[in-house]
Amino acid sequence: MSKKKLILIADDERGIHESLRMYLTREGYEVYSVFKGDDVMEAFTRMQPDLIILDIMMPGRSGTQVCADIRAVSMVPIIMLTAKGEEVDKLLGFALGADDYIVKPFSPREIVSRIQVIFRRLNQMSSDSAMGKLTVGNTRIDLKCYEVFVEDEQVLLSPKEVEILHLMASHPRQVFTREQLLDNIWGFDFNGDPRVVDTSIKRIRKKLPENTDILLKSVYGVGYKVEVRENA
Repeated sequence: MSKKKLILIADDERGIHESLRMYLTREGYEVYSVFKGDDVMEAFTRMQPDLIILDIMMPGRSGTQVCADIRAVSMVPIIMLTAKGEEVDKLLGFALGADDYIVKPFSPREIVSRIQVIFRRLNQMSSDSAMGKLTVGNTRIDLKCYEVFVEDEQVLLSPKEVEILHLMASHPRQVFTREQLLDNIWGFDFNGDPRVVDTSIKRIRKKLPENTDILLKSVYGVGYKVEVRENA
């Protein structure tokens, strides 16, 4: 019998915890709740959840600060919640490495659906370990473990950043438009800002060390491509 997946909910509204708990337990998930930003990292370290639902505005540390803290040590999927609908907040959430972003008020069914999409994508990516492993020069990308190494140094990327890098590095010199990357990585039902692609590419570039043989290039007016360093 497979172990139930654990969802950590971090939000200061008890009504959200109650409604999500009802829907998530009905779908076979375990749920653990925290109500303050200062308590999230302790719960994360102790509980080791499979996914985190993280509100941006909480007492203590904000959700954006907590997201950055988690991304410094883990690639666990994160869905961010906010009562604000400004584009800057959505872009900031994705820039920090969130996997999805939902604006309040929302339907608990929508949260469940987004969670299922994330887990389905992760399972699909890791089901074929041979297909998921890629070596380009001195850089290794493993979708099964969601790990990236440049020589012997691990590079900590979010799950979507690993998927973007793997997809593009699998097709060197092929130009990907923003729409193609959105369709392949976020899915056809993504209704967010296409600039999330630009933000993700910038973060990958920033995280990859200078000695990597994978070079992310911009193609003006079209999109992005990977070029391989000539001495690779």
